[in-house]
Amino acid sequence: QEQVVESGGGLVQPGGSLRLSCSASGFSFDHYVIGWFRQAPGKKREGVACISSRDGSTYYRDSVKGRFTITRGNAKDTVYLQMNSLNSEDAAVYYCAAKAYGSCPVGWDRSDYRGQGTQVTVSS
Repeated sequence: QEQVVESGGGLVQPGGSLRLSCSASGFSFDHYVIGWFRQAPGKKREGVACISSRDGSTYYRDSVKGRFTITRGNAKDTVYLQMNSLNSEDAAVYYCAAKAYGSCPVGWDRSDYRGQGTQVTVSS
């Protein structure tokens, strides 16, 4: 079954770091734009970061610029989101989505694959 699966979430103290993974199952991320999204309780889902399939260019929402980094793994079936200097505003369920031959920023509803999410909790 073709799907994307997120992992790496957990509990972290303010100022701490986490690395999330988005893995492709049953297909390869070749030619796919990958986006990370998050949704906090009572809030709308929002795009966090995106990485292009063509040239590796990246996109970040303003609130995470300089703290989050999206990269592709060497195996072409994993995309990472390195999150540093986490604060309470970053706490949410994080999702990844993949869109074939798309461009950044990728839309959640227009994606070909959407994951089930991984919880990130920021608390002391």
